[in-house]
Amino acid sequence: MGEHRLLPDPATRTAPTSEERLVERGFERALSRAQGMTPEQIRRDVTEAGIMGRGGAAFPTGRKWDSVASAPGEPKYVVMNADESEPGTFKDRVLLAEDPFGALVGLAIAARAVGASHAYVYIRGEYQDVEAVVKEAAKVLERRGVFGPHLTFEVRRGAGAYIAGEETALFNSIEGRRPEPRVKPPFPTVHGLFGKPTLIQNVETLANVAVLLAHNVAWFREQGTDKTPGTKLVCLSGHVERPGVYEVPFGVSLKDVLYSPELGGGIAGGRQLKAVLLGGAAGTFVTAQEAVEATYDYAPLRAMGASIGSGAIMVFDETVSLVDVLRQLAHFFADESCGQCVPCRIGTRRLLEMLDDETALSDGQRLRDLGRAMQDASICGLGQTAPVALLSLMDRTSLWESERSAG
Repeated sequence: MGEHRLLPDPATRTAPTSEERLVERGFERALSRAQGMTPEQIRRDVTEAGIMGRGGAAFPTGRKWDSVASAPGEPKYVVMNADESEPGTFKDRVLLAEDPFGALVGLAIAARAVGASHAYVYIRGEYQDVEAVVKEAAKVLERRGVFGPHLTFEVRRGAGAYIAGEETALFNSIEGRRPEPRVKPPFPTVHGLFGKPTLIQNVETLANVAVLLAHNVAWFREQGTDKTPGTKLVCLSGHVERPGVYEVPFGVSLKDVLYSPELGGGIAGGRQLKAVLLGGAAGTFVTAQEAVEATYDYAPLRAMGASIGSGAIMVFDETVSLVDVLRQLAHFFADESCGQCVPCRIGTRRLLEMLDDETALSDGQRLRDLGRAMQDASICGLGQTAPVALLSLMDRTSLWESERSAG
């Protein structure tokens, strides 16, 4: 599937937080290159490399950096969003545990590129073992002068709230307030943490920046496609022989991800594939046929009504009731709604009730109306995406009807 980029070669013997690892992975070179470049040059390279946000939104990273850099107001902040709470997603945990320098160096480079003087890592509360690794790696960078008086560094621990992964709710949490999403606009790039211009990026996005600066734009674009350069970390789980985190180039066949011996290795137990949920709880179902035909890239998946999302790939075989899966997802969203807005607070509960009610389950129009109302009127991504898996399965009419009839 190509060279290792974001994750170190499994054969490596250096410790993740050692000076040797920093040099071996090219991140010392990335820091040196960044110091020799102007902020404008760094942002230009990020833009020309075509890096898009790896947290799910896939927003062009260079464009976001330009917006923060040009926004009036001081001080400016950079935030690493390591509050990985999407079910089926565990790539950031692996990335920070096995190669913490990548994301941390990317964070420091981002700060230089946008003119920030304060850096935060907001990490999921359950990742305390990973948090210790991050802090140890940060000490190495502090000794090298990467973090210090000119760029303060702080780790903040989340408190188990899924909603805190939403960028503005995360800001409220850092500020000591209830983690509820803010109404946008204004957007974080101009009015973010403590009301100041703020750049917030996913762990994997920042690691891509460090890898880019360790090499160059031409090298970075050798992998992936013209429109989506680079690689993606995927979280493969469910009924596959080899679940785990894998790095694949954009444009790879989803069939290869599922069946290739060095990746998923096929459906566990020799059973038949029924469906794949792409992107985690907030993701989209694709049928077995779509899965073997799909190209793992944003545009091709969008054309079939699917998405990459967080990078989760949850595989379900013929023994699974997808309606039961939907019930579990609905229960998750109903529990995790912060309750701030009515479409999400009431909608997630009503969705769960309807999925538990055989009569309501047969009324497709009511389910669609509820889902669309949540998508249109919820303040943040939780309410907007809570019905997405359901709607995507309903769009696969034959699969939906067979699953609904079975119960």
